[in-house]
Amino acid sequence: MSRPTPAQIAYGSATVVFTTLAMLLLTGADTGPGVAVIALAALALGLLVASLVRIPRERADAAARLPEQRTPAHVASAVGEHSLHG
Repeated sequence: MSRPTPAQIAYGSATVVFTTLAMLLLTGADTGPGVAVIALAALALGLLVASLVRIPRERADAAARLPEQRTPAHVASAVGEHSLHG
C-alpha cells in the first residue's frame, strides 16, 4: 500500500470536516450516539473521497502502457483514404 499524497489528505480531511458540519446542522443531532454516527459516516465518506483522488504517477505509468492512440484527424484521414481507394 502506497502512502497517501498531500492531495488525498487534503480532499479527505476537507470532506470529513464539511460533511460532519453539514450533517450536524441538517439533522440537529445533539446526543452522543447521534453525533458518533454522523462522525463515522463523515469519516467513511472522507476515506472514499481520498481513495478516489487520482495519483499523477500512476496515471503516467498507465498512459505509458497504453498503445499509441490515433488522433481524430488521423482517423478521419485514414477513413477517407480507404473510401477513396475502396
